[in-house]
Amino acid sequence: MSKQSTSTDSAGDIESGCTGVAQLIHPKEQELGGFSVRRSLPSRGARRIGPWVFFDHMGPADFPAGEGVNVLPHPHINIATVTYLLDGEMLHQDSVGSVQSIRPGDLNLMVAGSGIVHSERQSAEVKSQPHSIHGFQLWLALPAEAEETEPAFYHYNSAQIPSLKIDGVSLRVLMGTAYGVTSPVKTFSSTLYIEAKLKTGHSLTLPHAAMRGLYVVTGTISIQDLSIAQHKFAVLSDDQQIIIHAEHDSQVVLIGGDDIGHRYMDWNFVSSRIERVKQARQQWIDQQFAKIPSDNQDYMPYPNI
Repeated sequence: MSKQSTSTDSAGDIESGCTGVAQLIHPKEQELGGFSVRRSLPSRGARRIGPWVFFDHMGPADFPAGEGVNVLPHPHINIATVTYLLDGEMLHQDSVGSVQSIRPGDLNLMVAGSGIVHSERQSAEVKSQPHSIHGFQLWLALPAEAEETEPAFYHYNSAQIPSLKIDGVSLRVLMGTAYGVTSPVKTFSSTLYIEAKLKTGHSLTLPHAAMRGLYVVTGTISIQDLSIAQHKFAVLSDDQQIIIHAEHDSQVVLIGGDDIGHRYMDWNFVSSRIERVKQARQQWIDQQFAKIPSDNQDYMPYPNI
């Protein structure tokens, strides 16, 4: 998905929290392809969480018949995009020839590597009736030695994602290893991505990672004496055992992993090398990226030129 902006400073106010919470981020709303997203990363106080450099919560958004998601073809380099839906359906198409619908519980991993172009739309069938969309898209920075890997696309259906219950808490380990299970989703460095649903009064001990961030999708949770309401993103301390408590029925997403170092960002281009970002920008302006075989009649121009 495109950032729709050249700015990398996209968060709202940041507050200090209790022990266990280093910062509390208020995501900034952005308009994107006919609907709004809440962007937690990157922000003024958190450029990245481990290898994660971008965190968008899209929707929930409702569309009347005839309308829907319409993100034009756009490029990426040196990252992998991770798309996970809670509701609705989207159609992914890319320049390596992938055409894949993604539905609730599925996960799409698109490895941009040396360069890829993709679009995110909805099929005519989906748009023929009122529908909704709700989910997440994250960008995963690739380690320097893997940044120029061959572009590739991987689809994991819902049944492939490990699900379990711990003390009444429903969990899905989307990426990485936690709670004794390992996701089959491909990773390039130490990476954690978990979804959890807690009933009122339930608690969950979070798995450890070098860096961690917690987003409250719905409800309210607390960490020690700090309440965190829905649509807030908490940057967690990296040296403590953290237990979350559900003040109301809640759904949360936890991300984390090892820090792989600074990344330069310009629009949809992310790299450990500023020269590579500048090169990709010019290549897109000159339309030197590969085309999407099934979606090549239009494209998203580089902004502000």
